[in-house]
Amino acid sequence: MSAWRRGVRAGTQVLICPDCQQAYDWTRDLDRCASCGSTALVRILGETQCRSCGAVDVVVPVPPGVGTAPRGVAGSMVPGLAEDVQAALERVLRRQPGRRV
Repeated sequence: MSAWRRGVRAGTQVLICPDCQQAYDWTRDLDRCASCGSTALVRILGETQCRSCGAVDVVVPVPPGVGTAPRGVAGSMVPGLAEDVQAALERVLRRQPGRRV
């Protein structure tokens, strides 16, 4: 299991690296479900779905500037990200290891 976490911010699915998870309260950056307030949201085929209550496309976006990561924490290249993403794609798409996507 990967140490990376996923969430939805401004209607886009994002990955949060382990360093950012420890550096600041990254959950403040995430959109919330308007029905139940959960941040357990996923983007699937252009829709945002709440994994807690099942609501679809009922999202309260985070206002701009709220919960912004400290300078130098988010957005920096993190070693291993490309490999983690490649391994996840191979698992999801059931491709042979080593084959390029």
